[in-house]
Amino acid sequence: MIKKLQLRKHAMTAISYMLPLVVAAGLLIAIGNLTGGKVMTSFKGDYFLPSVLTTLGVWGMGLLAPVISAAIAYSIADRPGIAPGLLSGVISYNIGAGFLGGMLGGFITGWVVAALVKYIKVPVWAEGLKPMMIIPLLSSLIMAGIMFYVVGQPIVLATNAMTSFLNSMQGSAKFVFGGIMGAMAAFDFGGPVNKVASLFADGLLLQGVQQPEAIKILASMVPPFGVTISWLLARVFNRKIYTKAEEDNIKIAFPMGIVMITEGVIPIAAVDLVRVVAASSIGAAVGGALSMTWDIKSPVPSGGMFIVPAMNKPLLFCLALLIGSLVTGLILFFTKKTVTKEDEALESGNGATEPEEDIDVSDIKFDD
Repeated sequence: MIKKLQLRKHAMTAISYMLPLVVAAGLLIAIGNLTGGKVMTSFKGDYFLPSVLTTLGVWGMGLLAPVISAAIAYSIADRPGIAPGLLSGVISYNIGAGFLGGMLGGFITGWVVAALVKYIKVPVWAEGLKPMMIIPLLSSLIMAGIMFYVVGQPIVLATNAMTSFLNSMQGSAKFVFGGIMGAMAAFDFGGPVNKVASLFADGLLLQGVQQPEAIKILASMVPPFGVTISWLLARVFNRKIYTKAEEDNIKIAFPMGIVMITEGVIPIAAVDLVRVVAASSIGAAVGGALSMTWDIKSPVPSGGMFIVPAMNKPLLFCLALLIGSLVTGLILFFTKKTVTKEDEALESGNGATEPEEDIDVSDIKFDD
């Protein structure tokens, strides 16, 4: 059944459309941060160029959920899936369901649109309106209900529950606190769970508590560093666990990780979500627990490796980062499956298989 749904094919299509956005937005944030830029909240008066770059990059990252949702829906159901796919992604972003909600919404949107195309019958005179108005409108209405009341709410509730749990852990065992915060900061690669940990750390920083900021910075770099380590191990031991496109993505994710941009891992996680999320979360939890135990503090909320010299214990921070990244890399190295010829063939053409002009839903089975 999973093969018939072609989950990997549609995810690869979405990645091919999403990757340029991730790279462009990530580099804009990096350049802006390194030159003293901040996210602008007021647009009156003169614009400071580094802040313009940082703001544009942050806005670009905010488009990830809509883009991946629309691309997956388009891959499944052709052009009628674009509008409801974008709207599903916008809902996911605004209610706090983030990248994971966008992916799930994209698949559901594509299947809903494909089902409507197959089963909705209209008079001959309305055939021209079917792909342009009827299907997009009906599917958007359906997806609004699903995303607001079915898919989005559990993700948001889980996020809120974790926020309350994290708050309750304040002042508890440092190791446990650091591990939980590290796992949250790495869990969804800049998504809502990461934002919860980030806001929590930023709030404590304003109160003079600097340890959580160090954990946030470390956990944001563990996923790209860990994935890179797993790739290097695979090359050393002659195991092919990544396709050519994934290897190219890793080469982009690593330098983005240096400046604390975790989103570079999203294209790799999208095709192997469980393993990459689990490995990243465990590695970041180990690194975060060590950072908190060693009382590492950061007076700066972001900047990646470039602000490590400003920390109270930069060498210990680097050691905790290395250990956490090694844990992630080893887990991925030992758990990822060897790439097959079928995987490589699927990747030819960058994974983006353009849909035919007519919608083909033969791969999707619906019970009458």
